[in-house]
Amino acid sequence: MKRALLLLILAGLPFAAVAQAQVAPGQKPPANLAATAAGAQKAPDPEAELQRALEESGNDRAALLRNLEDYLKRFPQAPRMTGIYRALVEAASQLNDTRRALDYAERIIALQPDDSAMMLLAVDLLEKLGDAPSLARAVGYVSRVLDWLEKTPPGEKPRRVSPEEWELERKKLRMSVYLIRGRLEMRRRDYDSAAADLAKSYSILPNAPAALRLGELAEIRKQYETAIEHYLVAFAMQEGFGSAQDRRGARLKLGNVWRLVHGSDAGLGDKVLAAYDRIAAEEARREQPERNADISDPFAVELRRLSGPPLKMAEMKDKVVVLNFWATWCLPCRELEPLIELAIQKYQRHAEVVFLAANRDEDETLVAPFVEREEIRGTVVFSDGLERILKVRAIPTVIVLDREGKIVYRAEGFAPEGFLEGLTTAIGRALVPRAPGAN
Repeated sequence: MKRALLLLILAGLPFAAVAQAQVAPGQKPPANLAATAAGAQKAPDPEAELQRALEESGNDRAALLRNLEDYLKRFPQAPRMTGIYRALVEAASQLNDTRRALDYAERIIALQPDDSAMMLLAVDLLEKLGDAPSLARAVGYVSRVLDWLEKTPPGEKPRRVSPEEWELERKKLRMSVYLIRGRLEMRRRDYDSAAADLAKSYSILPNAPAALRLGELAEIRKQYETAIEHYLVAFAMQEGFGSAQDRRGARLKLGNVWRLVHGSDAGLGDKVLAAYDRIAAEEARREQPERNADISDPFAVELRRLSGPPLKMAEMKDKVVVLNFWATWCLPCRELEPLIELAIQKYQRHAEVVFLAANRDEDETLVAPFVEREEIRGTVVFSDGLERILKVRAIPTVIVLDREGKIVYRAEGFAPEGFLEGLTTAIGRALVPRAPGAN
């Protein structure tokens, strides 16, 4: 009997069948023997097998890829199919197996058609392949994501995120997706569609990559002056909104087109500086809403101090206000400061004369340390739109407002000769009460 059992086992028959063959007809097998038989016939547990596949892979991505693919062959209806596909996408991507990663990414999209993140990953993989059919499929996926973005209302924002931050994040996403589709359409030589998408991306949030691509399109179409303007923007713009910036590439393209048009680099430097100043001002305005934007009366504005409550210009009525517009980077402003201090000393006993140092720095964090180091006199405030109301074109600019808010003195730039005399004379005249009915 033992020899027969051994032969049966070696022949590959299940142990349960052998055990049952040793029980007399009509008799039940012993309990322990029945349990052994049931265990031998039980199907493998998918969860346990998945855990084993992961553990055996360790940190080896190639092994993980093999083990999970083998697992899917054994368990084609595995309960964690989407998660397994995601792990396969990641492993294949790390192994630079683009087609394999794309295969599993598209399986996820088939299971979850609204997975926009996976669609964008598939777009990246298709763009790496770069052939015409792949690029066409990539455009299709991006279009699906854009359709979802444009038609879906904003979701519930996290409690710790302000409405402004939430809206900015949505704009960043739309900007990026239009940029991606425009780039793909350029590779497909669909230049009209590319131009429309790149312009849309830039209109949502100005960004250097869109400007650079628009410059390339204009250059392809031999619209060289337009190309120069776009390249200037791409070169001068600060990196932001998470978009990569190719400043060196923009500089090379800009120089090349400039020489095509002008024959040399002469004049390009001035053009770059002007573009930089313009774009820096635009970026500063975007980062911070214009204050007192709808106000035209200088006595209706509120000006922020370095600390504490804002200064209300309405409280300055019936006083003579001396406004000194300045910035930390302005060397002539520093040269003018000792003369301003002399005027302050002369009128320090006149409560009806107020000296305001109205700062115009874009980077406001520089102001407080500078004021402390240089011991700036007068009340330091931020200009906060007052420069627009008073049409300040350059700094330093010193303006005197009389008791009625009229400008009775204006000095632009640094001209020290006669400055102090002119300023104090204007203040003295503004202090003299007007005769009734005088204009």
